[in-house]
Amino acid sequence: MLVTDPALASLPMIANAESAMTNSGLTVNVFSEVRSNPVGANVAAGVTVYDRMQCDGIVAFGGGSAMDAAKVIALMVGQQRPLWDFIDEGDNWQRADSEAIAPIIAVPTTAGTGSEVGRAAVITDEQEQIKHLIFHPKLLPSQVILDPELTVGLPAHLTAATGMDALSHNLEALCSPVYHPMASGIATEGIRLVHDYLPVAVSEGSDINARMQMITASSMGATAFQKGLGAMHALAHPLGALYDAHHGLLNAILMPYVLIANRQAIENKIERLARYLNLSTPNFDGFCDWVLHLRQDIGIPHSLADIGIDIQQQERVGLMALEDPTAATNPVALTAAQYSALFCRAVSGEL
Repeated sequence: MLVTDPALASLPMIANAESAMTNSGLTVNVFSEVRSNPVGANVAAGVTVYDRMQCDGIVAFGGGSAMDAAKVIALMVGQQRPLWDFIDEGDNWQRADSEAIAPIIAVPTTAGTGSEVGRAAVITDEQEQIKHLIFHPKLLPSQVILDPELTVGLPAHLTAATGMDALSHNLEALCSPVYHPMASGIATEGIRLVHDYLPVAVSEGSDINARMQMITASSMGATAFQKGLGAMHALAHPLGALYDAHHGLLNAILMPYVLIANRQAIENKIERLARYLNLSTPNFDGFCDWVLHLRQDIGIPHSLADIGIDIQQQERVGLMALEDPTAATNPVALTAAQYSALFCRAVSGEL
C-alpha cells in the first residue's frame, strides 16, 4: 500500500511510483485519506484498506502528514489493542505485537519533518483535540529514499514552512539540556545547511543542490532530536490540534518568542552556534536577528494573529503545552501560566 496525501495523489510523481512498482511485479494500492494533521480515523481507514487488499508492506510517500499516518497504519495492521494504547508514555510500546508491524519504505517529498528517520509519529485524537506521539522502535522505516527531485515542485510558501520546521528540530535539539554531544553536532551542522540553503530553495525552487541540502538538513534534525525538543513543539502541537494549522508554519512563527523565553539557559550555546554560522554579530541577539530576517525574507508571518489564531483559548493552550511530552526537554521549565503568556506574545507579535 502506497500511503500519500490527497494533494499528491493525483500528481505524476505518484503515478510514476505506481508504474515503477507495477513494472517490478508488485500490486499497488494507493491510500490518500490523510488530513494535513492526521487523525485516528485516517489510521483506521488505512488499516481497513490494507487488510481488504491483503497488502504486505507500506510505502510512505509524501510530507510529514503522509509519513506519520503511514507509520501508524503499519503499526496498527496487526494489533488487537486500540491506537491510543501506544501513546509514547513509559513502556506502552511493549504492548504491541512487534512481529505484526508492516515493513515501511519512506520517500519524503518535503524537507521538514524528517519523519523518515524517526521511531514516532504524531496523530490527533479528534474527540479530545489533542496531538499524541505514537512510538515503537519498528516505526523506523527499513529503507529511506531521499530524492531532491521530488521536492522541486514544492511551492515557495511550503518550502519555507517545512524548511523552518527542519530548523526548529535542529535548533531545539541543540538547546535541549539532555547530554548527547553527537546529536548536538548533527544539529549544529543541520542548522548551517538551513542557514546556507533555505533562502535559495525558496527563491530558486529548481536549484537541485539547495533542495538536496535541505532534505538532508531535515533528516539531520529528526536524527538529532532524540535529545528532545522544547517549547516550540509543546505549543505547536496543541495549536495544530485546536486550529488545524500547518505544523512547520507554527514552529516558524513561534521560534523567536521561544528563543527569548529560553535565553538565560541557552545563551552560551547560541553564541557558539552564531560563531559557527559566521554571523556578523556572533551572539544571542545576532542569532535572533538572523531568525527574524530569515522569516521575513522567505515570507513567514510575524505573529500567530497573522494566520487567524487569537487568544480565546490561552488557558487551555497553556495547560496542553505543559502536558505535551516535548515540554520535558525545554531548557527552562515553564509553567502553564508561562506557556499561556508565551502564546499570547506570539499572537500579538510582541517580542
